[in-house]
Amino acid sequence: MADTVARAHEERQTSLKRVIGRRVLLLFVIGDILGAGIYALVGRVAGHVGGALWLPFLVAFVLAALTATAYAELVGKYPQAAGAALYANKAFAIPFVTFIVAFAVMMSGITSASASARAFGGDYLAEFVSIPTVAGALIFLALVTLVNFAGISESVRINVVLTLVEAFGLVVVIAIGVYALVTGDGEPGRALEFHPANGALLGVLGGTALAFYALLGFEDSVNLAEEAKNPERDFPRALFGGLLVAAVIYMSVAFTATTLVDATTLATSDGPLLEVVKVAGLAFPPKAFALIALLAVGNTALINMLMASRLVYGMARERIVPAVFAKVHPTRRTPWAAILFTVGVAVVLVVTGDVGVLADTTVLLLLCVFTLVNVAVLVLRRDPVEHPHYRAPTWAPALGAVACLLLALPITGRDGLVYLRAGILLAIGVLLWFVNRLATGGGQGR
Repeated sequence: MADTVARAHEERQTSLKRVIGRRVLLLFVIGDILGAGIYALVGRVAGHVGGALWLPFLVAFVLAALTATAYAELVGKYPQAAGAALYANKAFAIPFVTFIVAFAVMMSGITSASASARAFGGDYLAEFVSIPTVAGALIFLALVTLVNFAGISESVRINVVLTLVEAFGLVVVIAIGVYALVTGDGEPGRALEFHPANGALLGVLGGTALAFYALLGFEDSVNLAEEAKNPERDFPRALFGGLLVAAVIYMSVAFTATTLVDATTLATSDGPLLEVVKVAGLAFPPKAFALIALLAVGNTALINMLMASRLVYGMARERIVPAVFAKVHPTRRTPWAAILFTVGVAVVLVVTGDVGVLADTTVLLLLCVFTLVNVAVLVLRRDPVEHPHYRAPTWAPALGAVACLLLALPITGRDGLVYLRAGILLAIGVLLWFVNRLATGGGQGR
């Protein structure tokens, strides 16, 4: 009897609360996709293809949907925290591969949050105050960390509010576009102007690879599986529903941006959507829109850091990293050790990197992970489970693996510094792997 009570107490100390319902999960997925990417990078996509900047977003959405089918099936089969690391562990049972996948996903979340923190000090913040970018980014990270530590319920509630705010900002841009069409303002014909800098194929590939950053986030939500009320039923609906909603919003925003602002102006601006608001015939205060954009960037960073800390927690539960990272605060029930570790890494990245390199590094790391996840879902078909769950059509993850591998190659025109930074981060992961093995006597994850 005493042993049973002790085991129950231990489970309560290391398990997470199942508090997230379907609607909140859907908003979480939408909020994770919408944010810093569309607010900051739509101009850079225009730099790759000219006025037809909607095309890379369309291609990126199709490719993201292919990979989403793999995540939807896997989270239904294995509704636990750790995401891609868990799937790699179950599919290949090679501890080293599991660790590198987990490390790459963790670092992609932190590099994304770091890019958001750096973006916080751009043209949107300049509408209010001018301070050193690094100082603003570090203060920003401190605030995000406090919210993360407060608890999953509090973090998700804040995420819901910020999701509505950032969605409202994009609705404002869409309304501006509708008004422009009705009144005859703007040049809709620019949306068909295709002027790739490096040829049609390389232009679309480069733009799509960059547009992928604006879509990243749907995969983060799987790390909340252990905190969702009914993950087998709710996650597929939230994933596909969130992607569909974001697709409609992004395509509309892209069309509006290219209609009202020329591609050159968009490509050279740190706040491209602010350029749209400033030239719009439908008046909207630029400062108000800048505030919305800052909140959108903040939401992206919050979700990234939330997911990175939960991933480290899940890795510790699987005994892939030291068990200290599985420690949960006794009253807040949040993984405080994992939170401190991830924010420490983010601080280093913010101090040493810029927005472009950090964003591209995020995309590169996740494309490699997506390739492996698409393969893993097919491998794990040999491991059926008793409970019902979503099953992806076989062709979808197969095409997803090929597409992600293609976008990860240098043919997209990605800067060589991005590959160097990603290589260094993974090399650090390899070093940590061997250090962990020495510390645990060569033990392996479950």
